[in-house]
Amino acid sequence: MTIKIRIKMWWAAALCGAALLALSQPAAADSANWAAPDSPAMQGLGPTIAAEYGNNPVVAEKMKQISACISCHDETDKKHILSFFQTPHGALGDPRTPVCQSCHGESKKHLDGAQTPDARRPPPDRVFGSKPSTTAGYEPLPPQEQAEVCLSCHKAGLRLHWPGSQHQSNDVVCTSCHVNHSEVDAVRDRLQQPGVCFTCHKEKRAEFSKISHMPIENGKVVCSDCHNPHGSAGPKLLVKNTVNETCFECHADKRGPFLWEHQPATEDCTTCHSPHGSNITPLLNDRPPFLCQSCHDGPHASPTNAGTSVTGLQGGGVALGGNPSQNVTGRACLNCHVQVHGSNSPAGAFLHR
Repeated sequence: MTIKIRIKMWWAAALCGAALLALSQPAAADSANWAAPDSPAMQGLGPTIAAEYGNNPVVAEKMKQISACISCHDETDKKHILSFFQTPHGALGDPRTPVCQSCHGESKKHLDGAQTPDARRPPPDRVFGSKPSTTAGYEPLPPQEQAEVCLSCHKAGLRLHWPGSQHQSNDVVCTSCHVNHSEVDAVRDRLQQPGVCFTCHKEKRAEFSKISHMPIENGKVVCSDCHNPHGSAGPKLLVKNTVNETCFECHADKRGPFLWEHQPATEDCTTCHSPHGSNITPLLNDRPPFLCQSCHDGPHASPTNAGTSVTGLQGGGVALGGNPSQNVTGRACLNCHVQVHGSNSPAGAFLHR
């Protein structure tokens, strides 16, 4: 190794050491928020907390409250409570984030413990859960009271329509879907969210397993792209006021306006399509021409709508020498009426072009 290379390496090491030393000192801009461990601001926090968090009184005060809980609730719990610090709620440096007592109450009786050795520790003031009893055997609050605790912070935005929504009316609580103490909240992860919804909506899992379905298995579309589980002004908890407005968020080419409209497509997409899944591509409720004939049941311009052999060989149609009409074979009605969602052609009154 040459002398020049050694000198460069020495200077690099010296600069790294200087940078680390600078980072370890409180910045001048933060000096107003810094307090020494023995200062009045740190009194009553305990020597360990004051020594470790003395440069941030907000964090130190939060740790004082949390330490009363994590002295018992550690990594040996069935539910890993300490993962709370890896969630947005556990960002201690943010003065807006809660501590244990913010949600569970002061819980003085719970902290004091059982009155006798064989007695059970009293529950916290507020217990959350979607089942009759928690893993610790405590009875949770009624659904409405649980929601009020969460809505004390999470009230605006997507939660605006929670009161009176389908989930609220059916006593679904926040913890039915959300996991607050976990590093990963599955319902907020696009790949895991459908599994959370399918816990209750099992029939939708079956629909998404059909031949034609939304690309939900790879996260391209998830339930919350169309539905707002916290409530909505529209039907079926849709994110928009109508079915069509919701569909047009992705299928903008079907929005129009069209010179010649197809009324079912203008009124409600689900007249023809099954949005969660179907065995008929593309997400159709029935196979043409039968889908079309559910509305268009009058006489057709062609001499026969289906031909004599629509029933096939078993029905004796082929034996009579007839052939199926082009209105049935291939793409059925779509052989001619290709613009089923609407047309802007001056000659497209019958959606032919």
